[in-house]
Amino acid sequence: MRLTKLEHAALVIEHSGDKLYLDPGKFTTPITESAGAVAVVITHEHDDHWTPDQLARIVEQNPEVRIFGPAGVAAAAAGQPVEVVAAGDEVEVGPFRLRFFGGRHAVIHRSIPVIDNLGVLVNDGFYYAGDSFTVPEGVAVDVLAAPAGAPWMKISEAMDYVEAVAPRRAFPTHEMLLSTAGKALSNVRLAWATEQHGGEYLVLEPGDTLDF
Repeated sequence: MRLTKLEHAALVIEHSGDKLYLDPGKFTTPITESAGAVAVVITHEHDDHWTPDQLARIVEQNPEVRIFGPAGVAAAAAGQPVEVVAAGDEVEVGPFRLRFFGGRHAVIHRSIPVIDNLGVLVNDGFYYAGDSFTVPEGVAVDVLAAPAGAPWMKISEAMDYVEAVAPRRAFPTHEMLLSTAGKALSNVRLAWATEQHGGEYLVLEPGDTLDF
């Protein structure tokens, strides 16, 4: 399988000619070449993780594509055929096996409602928790998308999370709100956390790929 990092929290995984998109939101360049997409996973309803326009472009090129998300996403995306999933669910679509974890978004502030959020494990190798620090208990994670910066986190929390998951490889995600200096700082800290259990940290930029 080949993973290609897009901007912010979005990425695409390709396997046997099929594609799986994760979290194509407003900070991601419009996705205009999505032929071959069999599934889209949206971890939660915030628009930096999905927009109607991004979803419509993918559906237009792939009318049979299946879209998965928690109940909050289905409500926010009324009119789109979102299949509701919850923690503990497993789905197979094309060559992809999806397992879902968690259930709630990390707390941003007491004044802001906590919404639905799901982490997803793809083919028992790649894991992304959306906007949360949910650890997929009992899973040996090969590749982890590690949050680099967000209103809901401190870098110390992200470091603890990476240590808890102990992936073989990790790369930064959710970093569009960071300056160049902020990205560099986060990469140093997340690399340290990844290396504590012998893992390798990869500083992927939009367009970069890795195989797993």
